[in-house]
This record gives sequence, structure tokens and C-alpha cells, in this order.
Amino acid sequence: MLVTNGEERLRTFSQQHHQYKATLIHDRVLHVTGLGHSNAIAIKAETSIILIDTLDNVERASQLKQLINDTFHLPVRTIIYTHGHPDHRGGAGAFKDSVKEIIAFRALKNPPKYYQELSSLLNQRANYQFGYQLSDEEAISQGIGKREDFIHGHMEPLAPTTLYTEEEVTRTIDGITLKLVRAPGECDDEIFIWIEDMRILCCADNFYACWPNLYALRGTPYRDIATWVDSLDRMLAYPADYLLTGHMEMISGPEQIHEVLTNYRDAIDFVLKETLRLMKAGLTLNEIVENVKLPEKWQNCAYLQEYYGTVSWSVRAIYNGYVGWFDGNPTSLNMTPQALYHQELVSLIGKEKLTLRFQELLSQAHYQLACELGDLLEDPHLKAQALRGLASQETSANGRHYYICQAQLLEND
Repeated sequence: MLVTNGEERLRTFSQQHHQYKATLIHDRVLHVTGLGHSNAIAIKAETSIILIDTLDNVERASQLKQLINDTFHLPVRTIIYTHGHPDHRGGAGAFKDSVKEIIAFRALKNPPKYYQELSSLLNQRANYQFGYQLSDEEAISQGIGKREDFIHGHMEPLAPTTLYTEEEVTRTIDGITLKLVRAPGECDDEIFIWIEDMRILCCADNFYACWPNLYALRGTPYRDIATWVDSLDRMLAYPADYLLTGHMEMISGPEQIHEVLTNYRDAIDFVLKETLRLMKAGLTLNEIVENVKLPEKWQNCAYLQEYYGTVSWSVRAIYNGYVGWFDGNPTSLNMTPQALYHQELVSLIGKEKLTLRFQELLSQAHYQLACELGDLLEDPHLKAQALRGLASQETSANGRHYYICQAQLLEND
């Protein structure tokens, strides 16, 4: 989301919500935030520790291992992965000397055939989205957590030894009964974990206190948002006293948990249904993006702010996920090559006039329009200025990283 003080809002949010904290619940469940990009949950069983997720790299997970040992004085024998993202699995290698079982769920939906052939492109886009090439000062954070540390540390995910295809599984592991429930949303292999004896719900990444990544800039197949809403409905059916998140702070108290999850679920559902309604009414994609806004009651929710995903990107993903690329305008069916179209506009308007207008827009902080004119001018250094300006206005860490990384490429051109 672009606002005048977007960068500063992201900085303030990150300083407030990405601090290290280890919370002990019922003297046997440790929820650890701010040690890595993601969170980890350690459960004291009769003779061992059950660890839910392992942080993003081995170095941070080694600190987690020491914390667990200092708190419980027991080895980690079981690891449960809530989903396949590397920031939740990358630290597993720190526990390879003691772990006996690693549990995960298999995704029931496969990516498109040949998807892996795009790995170099997807890795490059992930680098831009997460800002891996940026300094800590340039990057600030990754929105839902401190930066993943793949530069100073290394990942060592361990392969699951137990891989489930069921909808839900109840296991008693070393005296602790856990219910593992399939909950596709951010990932197709996502699960949540219910510990009934302690009324604890471990929700993984289907809830974190930001507007979610219903679409990821790095590029993914369509994330089925209706199914994500269904998974939140399933979570709401459990009477939790503690909601232990995969990123940022836990939430406690049944009324607070119900209110937060309900608002989160309803806001996502609103964006989905409103997008579909306006599509049915015949609006174009860009018109729908302009018209779908969260109602005020959700705009003011602290946990629905656009520091990770954004509403507008979500709308674009929904449109494309349901009807594909064609926006309904017949002009779009066989577009003029972009370079030729730009040449025609520049010849009509004049390069000098365009450049003057570009500079005016920069001075007025109208960076998006300046950026679009910059595409006509084909001057990389001018466009880089506009991208830097957009980065200063962007609340989303992902969008901000992308702007800065692209500006750096143009500046070095």
C-alpha cells in the first residue's frame, strides 16, 4: 500500500513486533518469537521435546536448541513441520543429533508440470521480494518477521520421516496428544495443531498479524483464497485459550482469539467476494482494484495492516485465478509491441515535455505516475529515482524490497 510515510510505518511496526520473546505456557510449552524470521514452539513431553518448526537457519536454531535445553533439560526427539516453506524448516539440522521422527503432511495438489524449470526465475524474484541482496538498513524487515539470515548462516532442512496424506491425524507422542489438521492456505501442505489438554492452537502461517500474502510477488500458482477461508473456519471451531502463531506474537484469551480470527477470516472473504461481485458486474481488472477497499472496521485493525501482502495484489490474484489474463477489453487481445507503442506516444508528446513532467511529478511525490512515464522515456536512471520514491511510500516489505532491488539494477545499468 502506498502512503506518504509508508517506509516509516513499516519501520515502526517492525520495531514493535519483531522483538525476541520466549513465552512459557502451562510450564511445558515454549513459544519463541523474534529469534529467527519465523517462530518455533517447543512442547515438553515425558522424556523428550516435541518441536514445531525449526526457524530459518542452523545458527539461529542452535540458539533455540540451547534455550530449549536450558528451559526443559530434555532432547528434541520429534519435529513437526507446519508447512514446507524454508524459513520453518531451515534450522532442522541443529537437531539431527537427537531427533528420531520428523512429521509433515504431503500437499494434495501439485504445482503445474515443468514448474521447477522456472527455478532460476523464481529464485531471482524471491531475491527481489525478500530483499536478500539488501543491507539490514536498506531492508528494515520482511514484514512478518526479522530478516531471514541466509547470508551469515546456512539452511539444513531435514526430510520428513513420516508424511501424511490424511485430512487429520491424532497422535500421542511421548505422553502428549496432538491433533494435526490439514489446512491449505498460504501453502497447500499447511497444517494447524491442536493440543486439547492445554487448549492451545498452533496456527502456522494461515494467520499472522498482517494482511496475508494471498499473492506472493516471487510468483506462485494461485493460492485458493476460498480454501484459505475454509481453513480459518476450521480453526475457529476449536476453543483455544492460546493461539500460537508461526510469525510474530501469540494471542491469548478465547474471546480475543475468536474476535481476531473472525475479523481476519471475514476481511479475506470480503475481498474475495467483492472482487467476484465486481467481475460479474463487468468491471475491468483495474477498475476492480480501484474499488475494492476494506470497510473501515477492518482498515483500523492492527493485525490487518498491509506490511506483507496488500489488498490490491490480492484482487489481481483473484481475478487472474478465476478468469485468467484477459481483462475483457478487446483491445488487449493483440496488443501493439510495447516498444512501438511507447515510441508512438513519445513522438506525439515529445521527449522534452515528458522529461519535464517526470521531474514535476518527482518533486510532487507522485512517484507511481512518474514511474509509468519513466517507462516511456526508457531512461534507467530516471526510472530508478521514481522506484526509490515508491519504496519510501510502500508499507509492504515485499513491495518495498522489489522497488529498491529494481532501482539498484537500473542505477548500475
